[in-house]
Amino acid sequence: MTPQSGPPVIFDMRRRTAQRERAGTRNAPELFLWQRIADELQDRLDMVTRQFDDVLIIGPLAPWANQILGNRSSRIHTAALCNAEQEPGGILIESEDRMPFTASSFDVIITAGTLDSVNDLPGALVQMRHFLRPDGLLLVTMFGAGTLATLKSMMLAADRDQVQPHIHPQIELKLAADLLVRAGFALPVADFDPVSIRYRDWRRLTADIRDMGIGNVLAGQRHYLGKDFIARLDEAWQSRANDDGRVTEQFNLLHLSGWSPSPDQPKPAKRGSGTVSLISAIGKGETDPNLQ
Repeated sequence: MTPQSGPPVIFDMRRRTAQRERAGTRNAPELFLWQRIADELQDRLDMVTRQFDDVLIIGPLAPWANQILGNRSSRIHTAALCNAEQEPGGILIESEDRMPFTASSFDVIITAGTLDSVNDLPGALVQMRHFLRPDGLLLVTMFGAGTLATLKSMMLAADRDQVQPHIHPQIELKLAADLLVRAGFALPVADFDPVSIRYRDWRRLTADIRDMGIGNVLAGQRHYLGKDFIARLDEAWQSRANDDGRVTEQFNLLHLSGWSPSPDQPKPAKRGSGTVSLISAIGKGETDPNLQ
């Protein structure tokens, strides 16, 4: 058997493109998560006091470019994951780990909502650092572990003895942060934003997932779920419902940022290089006994 070259194929890119094509014509309020992500990215960029010549936005957030950037950039470039999302003048890509840009092309790269379904996530991050100019900024938002945990558990219960992978796995925050460091980014930051939504029916939840193009895109054959699956899922949903008939679902947003290395960036002090002890800094009269 010939050894497989490249990363394992976990996700079906054709299936992902098809999902994004179907979702590309949707409008608010179906895209409420994209709006929340755009608001968060705007807040994060507001803390960066500089102008940007070239900004690349990858994925479905291109319609929010003006909100996110304001008048901070003179040139906004877009890379869409399907024809329905392609902006005038933008390019079309199949996946974030296979992009056609040259080194040092951008001051900022923004990608949101899709990196959880890329086969070579480490490779995608390395490429993005390569495309950034020195001291360029990467902003990533992705769906993390625990997203759709309630729906997943109910679908597993409805499967009974024939368990199917209904929702693809997502990455933990710590591992995502580690990948950012391994990709060579400086001054990395990673944090977690849990978004809880209450639904009256699992059909509305799955419709929102479909409308945002974030459904299961695991590679492999799909299997028949059985004629009683829907009834069992209804039963599982009702067993979780509160007094008002609603079930709470969670979308866990991971926010990552890092800078392309530059000689002008601040460097952390070497370990053990401090000259003043913590106890001295606190003050003799205020010393925590746990520090003695």
